[in-house]
Formats: sequence, structure tokens, C-alpha cells
Amino acid sequence: MSKLEAVLWNIAFPGFTQLLTGQYIKGVLFVVLEFIMNVNSHFNQAIMLSFLGEIGQAEMVVNYQWLMFYPCIYMFSMWDAYRFAMPAGEKYSYLPFVFGAYFVTVGLMVSPKVTFFGIHPGPIFLPMIFLIPGLLVGGIIKRILKLCDKNTNIAN
Repeated sequence: MSKLEAVLWNIAFPGFTQLLTGQYIKGVLFVVLEFIMNVNSHFNQAIMLSFLGEIGQAEMVVNYQWLMFYPCIYMFSMWDAYRFAMPAGEKYSYLPFVFGAYFVTVGLMVSPKVTFFGIHPGPIFLPMIFLIPGLLVGGIIKRILKLCDKNTNIAN
């Protein structure tokens, strides 16, 4: 299984890659956790309302206390899938996933207050937007650490 395939299956549903690779306990755990968080946060209803342009209704429906667990489990399950498929010597690959989870969580927390040019993205679209800088920051830190490792190895 390639890294891309592993991540894409987990984007579709956390735990799918683990189930496909025979990690049944971990896969079932991710699926159950995703289901519990999804149902208790009313995430699917908020997604549907957001895509229908009913951002205010999405904000009223969503349970932020439950939804705040979602980014970390979601990104961790993707990292776990990626880690299974990555080469053994690859370093710092967790950083984009970790920072993605951090930024999405922050995006969710500030979503009730943020408006861009008169557009209020709400609890679904703003966290999705925040994922991009999270992945970029994690990727930049990963590159810096790899360069530091390379320079340390050259100096020795």
C-alpha cells in the first residue's frame, strides 16, 4: 500500500486503512471513535447544513465539545496509516499531521467569531481552511529539522 493510498482511505473514513492492512483492533477502535464523535457532535448534520449555505443552523446544531475531539483522532488515524506505508528511515513525517490537527482544532474554536469579507465560514469550512496553514507549518518545521539533521551529520 502506498502512502497516498493509505492516507486517502483514512480520509474517506478513519480506520479503513488499518482494517485493510489487518490491524483490526486499531481499525475497529478508530471506526468506533469516529462514529461516537460524529453522532454526538452532530457533525454530519452540520456538514450538510454548511454545504447548503445554512451556516447559522450548522452552528446551532453542532456540539463543539464533542467535535473538538474529531480533528485529533482524524489526523492521528491518517498519520498511523501513513506511518504503516512509509519507509523505515523517514523522519519527522508526523509534524504536518500534528500541526494540521492543532490548526483545525483552533479553527473550530474560533469559528463562531470569524468572518472574512462579510462571509462567515462557520464550524465546518473554517477548520478546513485552517488545515492548510497547519500542514504548511508542520511541513516547514519538518524541512528545518531535516536540514538540521543533515548539517549535523555533515559536521560530524
